[in-house]
Amino acid sequence: MNTPPSQPGAERTDGLSIRIGALVPLTRPGWVEAGQHLLAGLELGVREVNEVGGIGGRPLELVVRDTAADPQRAAAAVDELAGLGVAALAGEYHSVVARAAAGRADALGLPFLCSSAVLDALTEQPTEWVARLSPPQSRGWQVYADFLLGAGHRRIAIAAQPSVYWATGTRILRDHLAARGGTVVELDMSALTPADVCHELADNRATALLLLVGHPDPAVPIVKSVRGDQRLAETLIGAPAGQPEFAEWATSLGDDGAGVPFLRYLPQRLSPLGARVEKALRGQLGEAPSFVAFEGYDTVTVLADVLRSHGADRARIAESWSRVAVVGTRGQIQFSRTPGISVWQWAGTPIEVVDRDPAAPDRFRVLQAS
Repeated sequence: MNTPPSQPGAERTDGLSIRIGALVPLTRPGWVEAGQHLLAGLELGVREVNEVGGIGGRPLELVVRDTAADPQRAAAAVDELAGLGVAALAGEYHSVVARAAAGRADALGLPFLCSSAVLDALTEQPTEWVARLSPPQSRGWQVYADFLLGAGHRRIAIAAQPSVYWATGTRILRDHLAARGGTVVELDMSALTPADVCHELADNRATALLLLVGHPDPAVPIVKSVRGDQRLAETLIGAPAGQPEFAEWATSLGDDGAGVPFLRYLPQRLSPLGARVEKALRGQLGEAPSFVAFEGYDTVTVLADVLRSHGADRARIAESWSRVAVVGTRGQIQFSRTPGISVWQWAGTPIEVVDRDPAAPDRFRVLQAS
C-alpha cells in the first residue's frame, strides 16, 4: 500500500468520534496482502463518510487491530475494542479467526459486520449480533463444484491441510460432487510432499487437483511440482479459496500460476459506484484492488447507513440488520435469515469462478458467474 495502515494506539481520545473496531490480518502467519486490501477498503469508506460530514456531524473512526490469523488474538482484540467503546466491529478475512471474533462479539453483545469470512458456522448458535457480507462457504463452493462438473471433471483430488475451514470445504465439495456422479480423492498434506501429490494424481487418474492449503507454503511448491510433471500436463489445478486473486500469487509462480480457477465475489460488470471505488482503491493500493477491498468498502457503507438511521447504540444496531437496504459497490445489500446459517446473511453476494489468463497472467478471465 502507498500509505501505512492505521496504527494501534493512535486513536482519538476526545470522545467526539464514533468508533468502529476493525479486525484485519496485517502480519504473518495471516494473509497480509488480503489484510491490506481489506483495510484499504475500510479506510476509503471511512474517509468518504467523513468527507460528507461524518455521522450526524461526528467523525467516523477506525480502531484497527491486527489479528495475524490467530483466533485467540482476535478474541482478545474484541474484548479490548468493546472496552474502548466501539459501536460495532468490522472486517476479518480468515474464517476460523472470524468465528472466534463472532463468538466473542455475540457473548459481549457487540454488533459485528463480517466482511470476508465464509465459514457457514460463524457462530455455534443463531445470533442477532452478527451479520455477514461474504457468501457462506456452502453456497460459493457448490458453485465451484458445478463449474468443475460443467468443465468435464468427474475425478477430482483435494490436497488439504488440517483445519476446520479446509475440512468443511472438503465436505461441501465431496458431497456436492458425489451427488452428481463425481468422485473425490483426499490427499492429506500433513503427510505428503509435493512430489507425493504428483504420484497420487497419476495413480488415481484425477483430472483436477484442488488446493485447500495455505499460501505460499505448501501451495506454491505443489503448483510448481505438478506443472513440472509431464504425466500431469492436462491436469487442472484449482484454488476455490481464492489464493490466485492476489499479486503475491503471480509474483511467486509467474506463468505457472495462470489457469488456476478460484472464487471471486464481484459482479461481471461494476456499477458506476463500483467503478469509482475501484479507481480510488487502485490509487490507494498502487495496484488493482481485489474483491476483498470492495468487501471492506461495502462494510463501511452498511455501517454508516445503520449509524445514521439508528444511532450508535449497540442493541439498536443489531436490531437493524433486517432493515438494511443499501446500495454497495457490488449490488443492493440486504440481510436475511438463511437456512443453516447462524448469522444475518447477505443472500445476493455475486459469485464468479475466475482464473488468470494464461495468455496474460495479469488479466483475469470470468469462467462462470452466479
